[in-house]
Amino acid sequence: MQEKFHFTAIKNMVNVMVDIVVLGVFVADVTFRANRMPRVGETVLGRSFSIGPGGKGSNQAVAAARQGADVALITRIGRDDFARLAKATWKDAGVTSAAIVDDAAPTGAAAIMVDAESGDNAIIVTPGAAGKISASDLEGARDLIAGAKVFVTQLEQPISAARRGLEIARNAGVTTVLNPAPADTLPDDLLALCDYLTPNETEAEAMTGFRVVDEASAQKAAHALNARGVGCPLITMGAQGVYVFEHGMVPALSAGKVVETTGAGDAFNAGFCVGLANGLARLEAVRFGTAVAAISVTRPGAAASMPTRAEVEALLARN
Repeated sequence: MQEKFHFTAIKNMVNVMVDIVVLGVFVADVTFRANRMPRVGETVLGRSFSIGPGGKGSNQAVAAARQGADVALITRIGRDDFARLAKATWKDAGVTSAAIVDDAAPTGAAAIMVDAESGDNAIIVTPGAAGKISASDLEGARDLIAGAKVFVTQLEQPISAARRGLEIARNAGVTTVLNPAPADTLPDDLLALCDYLTPNETEAEAMTGFRVVDEASAQKAAHALNARGVGCPLITMGAQGVYVFEHGMVPALSAGKVVETTGAGDAFNAGFCVGLANGLARLEAVRFGTAVAAISVTRPGAAASMPTRAEVEALLARN
């Protein structure tokens, strides 16, 4: 069928040149908002319910494309309504799809509970077809990755696929970024493939054993990650900002009342990668990422919350 993407279709993308290649997952976000989070065994009455596009890889690709970057997304989806949502989302944002359609598995989904008062959230992700992304899939996209300026991935798909993508990018001289979410135990040889690692406080603690609550504790965690092989750890710390290895804190920006933080990490990673692809110095790229994140948290949803380039430039101009 015409709309089906096969492994060979990715392999034949030899003439496609993009700024940023994202490896990651698309899931349909099924979001519930309530006055507060339920406790274990408790039922609470919700305020609202919605279904929209999500998944860290897809969110990051959409956010980067809205910032004007040429972006390709490597993933797997099923053949179902959620897959149609994925394709429509990518088309609308201008993301080049390098997706494989798997007839034997559903497109992934995420159950998201949001505290409507604070914007805090709790998430369960089931990757579905994207859970079968393999190192072989990355081999099929070798030329696409090698021709990019930045390669970024996360840990919602198998680690073996993330490793192969990072290896291909590193061998081609492409800047590598790993957003280690959800947190997992990672070997030092994989961390050594990362020019940049972007954990949040919880993920940094899981990887280092240091509880990250302020600049001093973030510094300890960042030095521990660097000692294990990471080029430059960046620890995202919500309203405090971003701790940058061998620099210190880059303060967060404010764009208004926080509505939902679901897509904040994805927004930062996308903005940071766009900054790098555009040739910005490290700290300027971090600052650009904080602006993308600042706007995203003022809106509900994940991919739907990602701002345009004009909105980000306007916020930076005001600050």
